[in-house]
Amino acid sequence: MRFPRLTAMAALLVSSTAACAAEVPPLPVNFGVLVFPAFQALDVFGPLDTLNMLSTLFKTNLYIIAETLDPVSTKTRSASMNTTGSNFGESIVPTHTFANPPALDVLIIPGGAGTRAGTLLDPAREYIKATFPTLQYLLTVCTGSALAASTGILDGKNATSNKAAWVWATGQGPNVNWVPRARWTVDGNVWTTSGVAAGMDGTFAFVKAVYGEEAFVWIRNKVEYMPQEDSHVDPWGEFYNTTWPIVS
Repeated sequence: MRFPRLTAMAALLVSSTAACAAEVPPLPVNFGVLVFPAFQALDVFGPLDTLNMLSTLFKTNLYIIAETLDPVSTKTRSASMNTTGSNFGESIVPTHTFANPPALDVLIIPGGAGTRAGTLLDPAREYIKATFPTLQYLLTVCTGSALAASTGILDGKNATSNKAAWVWATGQGPNVNWVPRARWTVDGNVWTTSGVAAGMDGTFAFVKAVYGEEAFVWIRNKVEYMPQEDSHVDPWGEFYNTTWPIVS
């Protein structure tokens, strides 16, 4: 004997379940980090160590992307920024170039002195503009948001940046809705963080939002780091008295 009402309800349940499943985006797998000479070390290695731990819980792949396959150093190329004559820095080895990039779910853009390299960063800008529409998520750290803003992809979006470099950074994207007091911001699929160490807090917040509380807590306890969990707590915005629009 058939029960039309029950059959219809079952069909509706299956349909609703399928619809809900379709609305849940797949977890990101392919992560890329864009690097350039004089990138800030912690902007890259802080988030990456959190993601290193994440890779033991979820399948993830990492790609390092630069203009060439030559090692990229954190050392500045500018004599005016190296007044002590120091020879101190670390290098990272790219896996791919802008000319032959991998398909990514997440792109991380760090900051650092190298973001002030002007037209030397034009190849990176072209790569960012071409890649952004295909990403699930964009994450910027420190003045990485200034580099992203200079391409126009952040126009009309909320974003933040390094508070010590606030005037310069916000000048790279006058059409961005810069948030002067934020440890990090989220606008759709775009995550931006304040200066340097804030990249770790923003990455932890990203892990919590995308991969869940359990993963967040497990990684936090493994690396023995207490991330700031309130994006509105920004002592450096207060310290540097950041505003938007800029008040002279």
